[in-house]
Amino acid sequence: MHDPQRPARRSSWHRRAGRPVRVWTAALLAVVLLHRWVPEARWLLVHLTTLGLVTNSVLVWSQHFTESLLHHRLPETARARQLARLGVLNAGIVLLVAGAPTGWWWASLAGAAAVGAAVAWHGAALLAQLRAALPSRFAVTVRYYAAAALLLPVGAVLGAVLAAGLPDRVHARVLLAHEAVNVLGFVGLTVAGTLLTLWPTVLRTRMREEAVRVATRALGALTGGVVLTGTGALLGSEVLALAGLAGYGLGLGAVLVVMVRTARARPPADHASLCLAAGTAWWAATVVALAVLLVRGGFDAAALGRLTVPLVAGFLVQVLLGAMSYLLPVTMGGGPAVVRAAHRALGRGAAFRVVVVNLCVLLFALPPGTLPSWVRVSVSALGAAVLFSFVPLMVSAARISVAGRRAARAAAGGAVPAAAGPGGGAVAAADRPAARGAGPAVAAPPGAPPGAPPGAPGPDRPARQARGALAGVLAVVLAVAAGIAADPAAAGLGAPAADGAGTAPTGETTVVRVAAREGMRFEPAVVEVPAGDELVIELVNEDRTGVHDLVLDSGAGSGRLAPGQSATVEAGVVGASLAGWCSVVGHRSAGMTLEVVALGADGRPVAGGTAGSSAGGPAAAPDPAAAADLAAAPGPEHTTRSPVLAPVTGPVEDGRRVHRVRLEVEELDQELAPGLRLRSWTYGGRYMGPTLHGEVGDVFEVELHNGGTTGHSVDFHAGVVAPDGPMRTVPPGESLTYRFEAVRSGTWLYHCATAPMSSHVAAGMFGAVVVDPPGLPPVDREYLLVHSEAYLAAGDGPGAAVVSPERVRAGTPSLTVFNGHATQYLHEPLRARVGERVRIRLLAAGPSGGLSFHVVGGQFDTVHKEGAYLLRPGGPEQGGAQALDLAPAQGGFVELTFAEPGTYPFLDHDLAAAERGARGLIRVEG
Repeated sequence: MHDPQRPARRSSWHRRAGRPVRVWTAALLAVVLLHRWVPEARWLLVHLTTLGLVTNSVLVWSQHFTESLLHHRLPETARARQLARLGVLNAGIVLLVAGAPTGWWWASLAGAAAVGAAVAWHGAALLAQLRAALPSRFAVTVRYYAAAALLLPVGAVLGAVLAAGLPDRVHARVLLAHEAVNVLGFVGLTVAGTLLTLWPTVLRTRMREEAVRVATRALGALTGGVVLTGTGALLGSEVLALAGLAGYGLGLGAVLVVMVRTARARPPADHASLCLAAGTAWWAATVVALAVLLVRGGFDAAALGRLTVPLVAGFLVQVLLGAMSYLLPVTMGGGPAVVRAAHRALGRGAAFRVVVVNLCVLLFALPPGTLPSWVRVSVSALGAAVLFSFVPLMVSAARISVAGRRAARAAAGGAVPAAAGPGGGAVAAADRPAARGAGPAVAAPPGAPPGAPPGAPGPDRPARQARGALAGVLAVVLAVAAGIAADPAAAGLGAPAADGAGTAPTGETTVVRVAAREGMRFEPAVVEVPAGDELVIELVNEDRTGVHDLVLDSGAGSGRLAPGQSATVEAGVVGASLAGWCSVVGHRSAGMTLEVVALGADGRPVAGGTAGSSAGGPAAAPDPAAAADLAAAPGPEHTTRSPVLAPVTGPVEDGRRVHRVRLEVEELDQELAPGLRLRSWTYGGRYMGPTLHGEVGDVFEVELHNGGTTGHSVDFHAGVVAPDGPMRTVPPGESLTYRFEAVRSGTWLYHCATAPMSSHVAAGMFGAVVVDPPGLPPVDREYLLVHSEAYLAAGDGPGAAVVSPERVRAGTPSLTVFNGHATQYLHEPLRARVGERVRIRLLAAGPSGGLSFHVVGGQFDTVHKEGAYLLRPGGPEQGGAQALDLAPAQGGFVELTFAEPGTYPFLDHDLAAAERGARGLIRVEG
């Protein structure tokens, strides 16, 4: 028996299709609250929004609009396939979300395939529905949806490629293609097609006569623009990518013109229309900003990253919330009065919410360094809180709808009211687009003037909106003030002003030319400018191989310049002396500094300022390694490097074995200790490069490709070659081939030879070449341990670190490790059995410290150092060795056998170094 007291039920399709959005909203809220302790939090925030919320919503609402616009509602039997598509989609999202923090590329690949397959299946289903329906004036909207759905699989593949890890320059190009296809293509086309009918419906006004014609023409421009932009990015062609953005901009501009003309009849007034208007404005602004970034900086991943907040929070989230604010009450139904009440619930504080969100997005869109850190924290907290206020308001609206449907059913004696379910009765009317002069069936709210059209605002709404907007401005101002109060110095407050800071501007401009030269220097190194003049520095990089920049302590900077490039640095009005330096790691400490001297009217330097301080000292800043737990297991993203020395392999050509190796320079975050990640410069994607193993007489042919952002090189101690050519610094994006013959045995170091070498080696650019001597006796097990030091300064975020050239110069290492990690061999020990002969190869990579290698409980009967035996078994002395001492860049090996099972620690017997991580275990079984 049907219970008349129960509310009318929505279709199971809408109820079940809405569940993933609720789940992903909860997950997004959890990451927002816990982001400091969540791995890859920024990536998760973006993709929980774009995949979890936006993509699920696109699949649900594009299906809903397709059925309404084509007047072709699918039977309930077809819903199982739609729910299956959502199941595949969300399974793929789960895999993607799991793959990024864990580094499981197989999960990212499988997830991308599932997401792409689900959305492509959705697009094919919409096209089939379009072919089966009668001709419709609004069929173009369904074509938008289908085109968008068929673009996403391409974007999903590009996302999987990004997850695999790419050199920075390639990464930037693939990232641009990924964002163009997914955001401008998949989401942008869906939004453009929906706004054709949703925009006039939300405004409760008449659709423009030219709207369908313009939308039809714009589809080709938008789709072609996405394809051209993505293709240009992948090919590395800025011209092609800009042409694509120009075409896309023409299509978007046509859509926006129709929207503006439509809004003239009834300007945006409620939450839905205000959000849609603001979201489309950010959409257009980010397309323009993207084109400007391409013109000014080419393919730059960091610059693209600065558009994340405007694209996600400004465009995607606001358009989603605007559409949901209008559509949710309509689909929940309950009759016109109930729908109006639910709309009012979702629209509470509309002006306040929209102003706060858009001011917060605008602040985040400012150039880097404009906002102090605590201001960014307070502003982001306010913006997130206001965005998530939609959730309780949605719950309130749902309760109103449920109560209204229950009351209507009770009054009708159990009959289902027309507005109770989507697609029928009053809901269909309320949901129908305002076309040919027909508005939606929504009555005017109480208080509207006589004769006002349905849904018109009451007479007090403008005043309420003005008060709400003012409150929103004040809330953002208070958030900024709270951030400044938390750290006044970061905002330039609370610190004593330098003498001359009040110097009156002269109105004159001093222009100077500064060259970055080889040998880590600026020329001239001292620039004089009259106090009060505006200073403009024309910087040119005349170093043939190195990448440089110029940063002033006032905050002005040039950005990175490749050889031959130039930039203009506008330093502003100079009231006191300034310090400048190159911010590339190690360049400042190597002396690449600039002094700007402000001269008073008497021709003497203005007192105060910071000139002369640019070289820096051995910073007293906290060492980020101090918080690392050097007993804990490595993090889940770290893969223990095998200490086993692989056997000699390789093809024999003309009687000699040839080893061909490609060293790809990449700049990556690498874990050096539990919870501590260093921004590393790497050969082959790991802190400490790959090990090369050969024999005397072998030939090594190494291709070095620089995929980093500054110049790098490689010096093989195992080769005897003139260094001029093979050891030259290679600019970013270029390659060289280094060929040498191993004429002598040893355990040899290779490393980056680009100045300052100490910083490049400390950043991870080192490795070992093991060359076996003729007749080397076999052993049961052979291991390689490369000893190195890390010198760290705090990076951007918890657990993040960068190389500290000041610590290198001061000789105060943060960590000392074997094979690139402080604790890996405590938790995955080396293995041996009683009676086996074990050979341990050793190399001291430095950059500054040596090694005294010792095995606790063991004695060495063989010691080989720098090409010669110091000790062999069976000598008349019956001697043994307790340690092998190696200076920086020296190598050798020891051999021993274990008489008893047990766990034998090994360590650097410079015990301070051992306590910094230079230790591990050998587990011996009987």
